[in-house]
Amino acid sequence: MKLPADFEDFRVYLQEQKMSENSIISYMGSLRLYQSLYSSVTAASSKKYRAYLINNYKPATVNQRICGFNHYLDYAGKPQYRIPSVRLQKTSYLDAVISNKDYLALKRKLKKNGPELWFFVVWFLGATGARVSELLKFKVEHLSSGYMDLYSKGGKMRRVYIPDVLCREAASWCHRRGTPSGYLFVNRHGDPLTARGVNCRLKHYARLYKINPDTVYPHSFRHRFAINFLQRFNDIALLADLLGHDNVETTRIYLTRSTSEQQKLIDKMVVW
Repeated sequence: MKLPADFEDFRVYLQEQKMSENSIISYMGSLRLYQSLYSSVTAASSKKYRAYLINNYKPATVNQRICGFNHYLDYAGKPQYRIPSVRLQKTSYLDAVISNKDYLALKRKLKKNGPELWFFVVWFLGATGARVSELLKFKVEHLSSGYMDLYSKGGKMRRVYIPDVLCREAASWCHRRGTPSGYLFVNRHGDPLTARGVNCRLKHYARLYKINPDTVYPHSFRHRFAINFLQRFNDIALLADLLGHDNVETTRIYLTRSTSEQQKLIDKMVVW
């Protein structure tokens, strides 16, 4: 099968399939990579492409490229040339969560070096268990009550508590910067931060302070809150309520251990 000069028809097909823009960019990238290596699609070239990917990319990227290539083959009516994905080694869900040591170190360095805004972003995420979308709704007024009430579309209410020490320090911060009311987390123009902006800035500080950036993202601090909570107060039902989980089974993931913790436990316990 001869490859076309461009793949714009394939792009339109992906859009019609309601693919996300990120998926479309990824799939188109896979096709262009294939096109740079081979002029046509055959059983042999498909196998060579898979081997090339395995030799040059990480497994997750390999599967992403293969997925895009296979989508194109389905679109072109050549499913017989599809190639299998590679098997990923299963790792603990909690491996990509910031450690408590790194969380405290990040707070400490941001407190010392500033800007204070990002010190409080990290502290609020880690001490409240809020999602990033919820973080951006915190207002100065919530510091007086010590909590923020959130309502779902179905009318269900969830209360996000703010620890007393955090309320007091955040109130002092607001006083110093002359913010008597309104949203806590705003940019220099006074506009609320965005979820994307928060994620990018956290990655920046992770790299700056030599902390694994793969573990530094907004939701990682929500996980850290849950793990720390269970270590100090082992009530899975209460934690599920605090996190807004409808099913306590969703919360049970925090009872598991990361692979590094499993290794340390085995090294300590298995002496036979």
